Amino acid sequence: MNTKKMLKELTEAAGVPGYEVEIRKVIRKHLESITSIDHDKLGSIICRREGIENGPRIMLAGHMDEIGFMVKMVTKKGYIKFVPLGGWWNQVLLAQRVQVINKDAEKITGVIGAKPPHLLSEEKRKSSVEIKDMFIDIGAESKEEVLEEFNIRLGDPIVPICPFSVMSNKERYIAKAWDDRVGCGLFISALKKLENEDHPNTVYGVGTVQEEVGLRGAKTSVEAVKPDIALVLEVGVAGDVPGIKDDESQEKLGDGPTIYLLDRSMLPNLKLRDLVIDTAEEMDIPYQFSTMDKGGTDGGHIHLYNTGVPTLVIGVPTRYIHSHSGIIDRRDYDQTVELISAVIKKLDNSEVESIANIY
Repeated sequence: MNTKKMLKELTEAAGVPGYEVEIRKVIRKHLESITSIDHDKLGSIICRREGIENGPRIMLAGHMDEIGFMVKMVTKKGYIKFVPLGGWWNQVLLAQRVQVINKDAEKITGVIGAKPPHLLSEEKRKSSVEIKDMFIDIGAESKEEVLEEFNIRLGDPIVPICPFSVMSNKERYIAKAWDDRVGCGLFISALKKLENEDHPNTVYGVGTVQEEVGLRGAKTSVEAVKPDIALVLEVGVAGDVPGIKDDESQEKLGDGPTIYLLDRSMLPNLKLRDLVIDTAEEMDIPYQFSTMDKGGTDGGHIHLYNTGVPTLVIGVPTRYIHSHSGIIDRRDYDQTVELISAVIKKLDNSEVESIANIY
């Protein structure tokens, strides 16, 4: 499998919360030959790979949706007002290019604008512009042109523009939507790696929907999978840029996979955490820790399913998440795939029973 090409396809596809159809198609393309594929009724894709009969059910979850926007209204002069889908920081929005996807699946290019600084008071120039004061300019001259010629409707999704690129340091990739197309890529790569290897379990690669607006696909897909163990595959917040202190984030690009010690929605199963750490050390895979106390993951719903599911979040360190462009290191990605695959091969009935027995 050409991993770089697969990551390009995943990141360049459009898929804001509730509009993940393009991502499902990419995942299906890569996994339909080696897994059986199903969906829940909210739209999450569930790719099942059989191992040894009657083995435990292992869920690998990565959310398909990226942060984006939705058309809220069109002004008389043809400007689009919008609402965010997911958590945006206002300061990263102005002058960024976006695509409005109309009812015919055509992508209409525009730019996010606001009142120019030349017309603002000194006090206003010092403060960030609120989203309610922004608009998208698609070059239209009237509301009628937007609705009738561009076929844009209220409720249409709006997606950031950032083509996938390999940087001058060939190990670094820049793209939009690493949060969480990197997670989708990880379960695709892990299932591909297991294609010709024995594993004592049934593995489910699950692309969940609507994580960025409340972990919604996790809640429905876990009901369909009924996992015995879950690994949530995510980004990590890289702290190796100016202005970030070590006690805020110690993750660095190129230093290996991130193991979450906590996030706002979940504490991990400690035995599963230790199994992953021990496996990394056995394989000489470097690893890092994350304590993300200001954000949640799909694990927040998955670990509470039924009487509880031993769950751990594993991530790839990523710079500039929740913006138009992010950066990952390919070495971190490959090491994360190796680690996930090795852990899966250890998760037989006996190991899973031991992990679930917390006493």
